[in-house]
Amino acid sequence: MGKKERVVLEKSLSPAGVLALAIGSIIGWGSFILPGTMMKQGGPMGAVIGLSLGGLAMLIIAKSYGYMVQKVPVSGGEFAYAYNGFGRYHAYICGWFLTLGYLSIVPLNATALSLLAKFVAPDLFTQGHLYTLAGSKIYAGEVVLASAAMLIFGYLNYKGSKSVANVQVYMVGLLVGAVFLIAGGAGMAEISSISNLLPGYNPEVSTVSGIVAILAITPFLFVGFDTIPQAAEEYDFPPAKANQLIMISILVGGLIYILVLLATGVVFPWQELVAANHVWPTGYAMQAAVGKAGLIFLVLAISMGICTGINGFYMATSRLLFSMGRAKVLPEWFIKVDKNTGVPKNAVLFTAAMALMAPWFGRNVIIWVVDMAALGTAFGYMYTCLGAYRETKKSNSADVAIPIKSSTAFLGGLISFGILLLLCVPGSPGFMAIESWYACAIWVAIGGVFYLSQAKRYNALPKHELDYLILDTNPEGTANRPRPQEQTPEGMYQQPIFVRETD
Repeated sequence: MGKKERVVLEKSLSPAGVLALAIGSIIGWGSFILPGTMMKQGGPMGAVIGLSLGGLAMLIIAKSYGYMVQKVPVSGGEFAYAYNGFGRYHAYICGWFLTLGYLSIVPLNATALSLLAKFVAPDLFTQGHLYTLAGSKIYAGEVVLASAAMLIFGYLNYKGSKSVANVQVYMVGLLVGAVFLIAGGAGMAEISSISNLLPGYNPEVSTVSGIVAILAITPFLFVGFDTIPQAAEEYDFPPAKANQLIMISILVGGLIYILVLLATGVVFPWQELVAANHVWPTGYAMQAAVGKAGLIFLVLAISMGICTGINGFYMATSRLLFSMGRAKVLPEWFIKVDKNTGVPKNAVLFTAAMALMAPWFGRNVIIWVVDMAALGTAFGYMYTCLGAYRETKKSNSADVAIPIKSSTAFLGGLISFGILLLLCVPGSPGFMAIESWYACAIWVAIGGVFYLSQAKRYNALPKHELDYLILDTNPEGTANRPRPQEQTPEGMYQQPIFVRETD
């Protein structure tokens, strides 16, 4: 076999940039819209308990991610972990579902700008009605708004990973600052009272049912911490640090969800607020408590949450596509790296092109796709945890700076399987709508056809070559990548962009 070049990405991401990517991806539009719904389901205390339990479950799952980032510090995240633990076919299944999952969140966030605009300037973007699709009215103004946001962040991602991370740090800083300001303002307002949070649970449903209803949606509220392993190949710091960054991102995300929920409920008696059926309970409460300034800071927080989500999932999607292209699951076109910026330019362009199509289908269709793509997220969680469990059983797993107990990894796998059941078992709180199942069937069929078109090339690759392309191991099965003790004095991992070759 002739020599094969393994394209790798430039190491340019700082810990602060990686952490900001994760926090910004976790906190989106939903964190400022869902408090009214969550209180209606479980009451303020039931919602806080449900969010806390969900966050704890995600921390358990995240331990496996922190472990696997150290074992396999390459682009691709769950795609690489599924391959490492279970082989090429499982990797394809995991990667195919994750691709749609990450990709669909980009336009989901972008179209949320139109919803925000309806509150701030109701008539500004609802211009030029084009048609109605699946219950969604498609306006030219809203399509332009969403498309402009995706083009801006697509350009930013094309310009380089470092610029993406730097902008993300500033936006997350504004997001977190705005959340603390509105939470503090609501808490200190004259009309606010802790008694407005009573009763702590919804008296119309059982306490357990209310908590479980919130718990059922938390795995998807915390989606975004898994952008950290997607960028592992570009860390300008030891991979072991990713474990801490993942944990912090989940804790900060959980804190923001709880702060916004309590800030909404403390202003008025929460049962009255919910019963009034306000279009936006959180916005109504903030305006009443802090006035126009409170609403401005809330709009700022939402805007930053939307933009950080677009930015973070642009990077996650393009890195997953790059990794699958390098493994020859996707065409090699996806592994073209810009020599000046060091980013997988074609993967970024493809992400932008696909995302720009979504606003023309309307937000309802996007939501169906995102709900279906949650299956991919659950698969990713499960493959990562069970892959970590298998790694802990190997004798060579002691070279990881931050180990994990096999029981913790296995528990994470069980939790992930439970998330799958919530999505797939009729009658469960998270059971997908019939439209999402149709979308799932279509995506599975496309995946099957696409796999058949690539199967000959993919299956013809010897295992040692695929190990090298996906995991960066040499033919003897050991890692080519430097270990933490092999860093230069500056802490930089010295890895060129294009020079890796193997026979």
